Amino acid sequence: MDVIGGRGFSARLRGLGPVGIAAILVILAANLTIAPLGAMLALAWARIARVPWRDLGFRRPGSWLLTIAGGVVAGILLKLLLKAVILPLLGAPPLNAPFQYIVGNRPAMLSMVLTSLIAGGIGEEIVYRGFLFERLGRVFGQGTWGTIAIVSLTSLLFASIHIPSQGVYGGIQALFTGLTFGTVYALTRRLWLPMVVHASYDVTAILLIYYGAEGTVARSVFG
Repeated sequence: MDVIGGRGFSARLRGLGPVGIAAILVILAANLTIAPLGAMLALAWARIARVPWRDLGFRRPGSWLLTIAGGVVAGILLKLLLKAVILPLLGAPPLNAPFQYIVGNRPAMLSMVLTSLIAGGIGEEIVYRGFLFERLGRVFGQGTWGTIAIVSLTSLLFASIHIPSQGVYGGIQALFTGLTFGTVYALTRRLWLPMVVHASYDVTAILLIYYGAEGTVARSVFG
């Protein structure tokens, strides 16, 4: 009988049979409950399945400074582009109703920033980019069309999990961000840049709400 950590069990865990599929479902379910838990399970899965963490995107970037600075700027610009141009064109309301309790509420803002950094920037990127790209790469391969399929599928899944709490437009917004983060990861095969872009995007969104600037930005282009 194979034990956890044994070679036979590790092989089944990293395969796409019943054990491997069950692991994927457990990690995704855990992520829906508590995002950092899904990420921790994904890392534990990699260790037990004997999958190198570099295959999940944990590779040193060429420049930490450019990765962090570029990611912060990219996240801010992406949020402003979506809020001021893309979402208004799609008919989205100027205010994100589920999060209006953050306006002027410093404790709520700080709590949301911390949650976004840990659950979003780190947790979701490990699961939806690092882990799922590795898993789906075994199905679709690493070629151009396979990568397009992986980016598309992970983005649709990423969008779907945001609909229950943020509504249809929250899901649409997550689809655009998922496509962006996924494309960045597909091009670099490193998690650090999408992590920083994601965190910067979320923090920008929170600060716009906190300072009551969300509506102003939403109407800045089309009125």
